[in-house]
Amino acid sequence: MTNDLIAKAAIDRRLAEILIPVIEDLGYELVRIRLMSGKTTTLQIMADKPDGGIEVDDCAVISSAVSATLDVEGPILDTYTLEVSSPGIDRPLTRLKDFDMFEGYEAKLETDELVGGRRRFKGELAGTEEDEVLINIEDQGQTVTIGLKFDWLSDAKLILTDDLITEMLRQRKAAGTLNEDAFDEIEAEGPEGENK
Repeated sequence: MTNDLIAKAAIDRRLAEILIPVIEDLGYELVRIRLMSGKTTTLQIMADKPDGGIEVDDCAVISSAVSATLDVEGPILDTYTLEVSSPGIDRPLTRLKDFDMFEGYEAKLETDELVGGRRRFKGELAGTEEDEVLINIEDQGQTVTIGLKFDWLSDAKLILTDDLITEMLRQRKAAGTLNEDAFDEIEAEGPEGENK
């Protein structure tokens, strides 16, 4: 069963059911899928490697496999544009494991129902406990850790911070997917492009 953070609408969930096996067979994970209609219909797929670090070539591989599958099994009747991308640095958090993987980083979480009189929570991720996402939030001048059931979440994403940018650059450098000279230049200037 696909959760609402990965696929919200019924058509998104149907597409996810068809495409998750295809994407996983290639060695990737589906992060999010959205079929958006406007002047043109766009199928947006965010995918990642299990340990992170998806590249343009990976997106091309996924795009080819998804296109071939949807040509045969596709529930999309209109002409559509397919966009396959990485989740980005300030990525959506759509799987319970994402909250453990990004523990210690700032995030915005939103719930369907009011929890303690509010729907929006901004703070530092504190991992998970069973089926709950833990987040440290400011409440009346004090930092408190609250638990939100994963099923309550309607939206969750990382907040772009200097620490997050630096960590993502370090990971890409360690994986050998970032030019060392470019990393050294970015690190010397800082993530905002200002000299330190």
